[in-house]
Amino acid sequence: MTDILFKLLFTFAKIGLFTFGGGYAMIPLIEKEIIQANKWLSMNEFVDIIAIAEVTPGPIAVNAATYVGYKMAGVWGAAFATIGVILPSFVVVISLASLFLRYKDTPSVKAISKGLRAAVTAMIASAALSMAKASVADVRDIVIVGLVVLGIFKMKIHPIICIFLAAALGIALWALSGGMTLFPAL
Repeated sequence: MTDILFKLLFTFAKIGLFTFGGGYAMIPLIEKEIIQANKWLSMNEFVDIIAIAEVTPGPIAVNAATYVGYKMAGVWGAAFATIGVILPSFVVVISLASLFLRYKDTPSVKAISKGLRAAVTAMIASAALSMAKASVADVRDIVIVGLVVLGIFKMKIHPIICIFLAAALGIALWALSGGMTLFPAL
């Protein structure tokens, strides 16, 4: 049991070290570590975690760490994984905050920031493509994606409203395709 706890701690600490860009930028690293390297989740489970993390309070990385830790080793696993992902971020932010504030207007720090923004954008795009491959399986999924993109970017509908509308549309499309009960065997 101790082995998995420390593996969770160190795996999520590695993820937590790369806090630049926030949760979305961390998704490719989380995917690589928990799906590919450790095989703790399937891609479908991972996409479900990201979807759930989007509609629950808290950062994506913390929600993912807590879920994976709990799945692998119960409450202690959740605690170790969550501490692992939070601690490096906390130390990095505290360590760099005063330096950044002092040197933020220097050409070298501006250049570093510009490079990091580009890398973060690429990581978010990579996460979006990876999730799209696992999430968009048929025409109905494409329709929902298209409507959400249209709603957010063209119609300026708040993302939270789009999430609820997409869920409602998913239920409606599922029911129209022959879905029987909403929550079987509860």
